[in-house]
Amino acid sequence: MTSPARPHNVPAVLTRLAKFILVLALACCIGLHWAFFQSLAWSSMLAENLRRDSLAQAVTHTFDGQHPCPLCKAIADGKKSEKKNEYAPYCKTLEFPPAAQDFDLTVPARCAPPSRADIFAKTLSESPPTPPPRGPLG
Repeated sequence: MTSPARPHNVPAVLTRLAKFILVLALACCIGLHWAFFQSLAWSSMLAENLRRDSLAQAVTHTFDGQHPCPLCKAIADGKKSEKKNEYAPYCKTLEFPPAAQDFDLTVPARCAPPSRADIFAKTLSESPPTPPPRGPLG
């Protein structure tokens, strides 16, 4: 007794794949891959240090920075060699022309907000919903 074969939903699979690739690319752009590799290095160092030391000593040796493993050294070298922004921004500050002393900012008449009396009058002209809403106990 076999179940009938379901057709594959190719557009849904491609959409998920595209989203996964986008998230992966963004994670690499912000340097999240270095955090992943550093976490991997720390966990392997902690496991290695726990084989020969107590928990307190293993944690101290892992995170003190005085005893880096080869993977930690490779990660540090990779971070240093990674190119930073090659192109410096052309304009670092925004420059505005000087404004006149009598500068006045006004709202045009056609964009003025409605008065409170108009808003209140509009609510009075609307009829209540039919049928009236029921409460949780009604």
